[in-house]
Amino acid sequence: MAELPGGAGWNNTWGSESRAPAASAVAAEDDEQDDEAIRQARKTNGLAIRQLARRGMSRWELEQLLNKREIDPEVYGPELDRLETLGVIDDASLAATLAFTQHSRKGLGRTAIQQDLARRHIDPELIEAALADIGEDDELDRATELAVKRIGQLSSYDDETARRRLHGFLARKGYSSSVIRQAMDAAFAGRRSRGGSGVRFQ
Repeated sequence: MAELPGGAGWNNTWGSESRAPAASAVAAEDDEQDDEAIRQARKTNGLAIRQLARRGMSRWELEQLLNKREIDPEVYGPELDRLETLGVIDDASLAATLAFTQHSRKGLGRTAIQQDLARRHIDPELIEAALADIGEDDELDRATELAVKRIGQLSSYDDETARRRLHGFLARKGYSSSVIRQAMDAAFAGRRSRGGSGVRFQ
């Protein structure tokens, strides 16, 4: 039987050469995928840093932003993990800061604060820890302060109407019924001591 030109060695060489372009194409595709992953990781880092510099954001909020920017979760996940390790993303600190500012500046009660933190998908244990810094006395003092201030704006209303409006105001702030009752009692005691009596019915 006649032997092919070049023999078996020639056949093996030809086979290797025929596979070379395919292997090169696969390698080039892998390089492109690696480059894209690196590009998206850098984009993740840049977006996260810029957003956190503007305002506090939870990890979940950052994930939603990155999803809208169509960044692959398999790429941004490890990058967010890295930023968490570095303390750049810190849901515990965010929860504590928001709880303090919302209570002291906005006058929100524990319920409203808890709901806001939950909307940000902060871990329930972190929320509980943040709210632990707001004691019952602190909440009552803040609610009473708000009630006393608000009652002054309701001086033209009769007691029943003023009470209804004040109750709604404090409820929207996220205070419990027991706190609202005590705060309103203090506010109306001050109203009576000043001789306030509503004349407007509504």
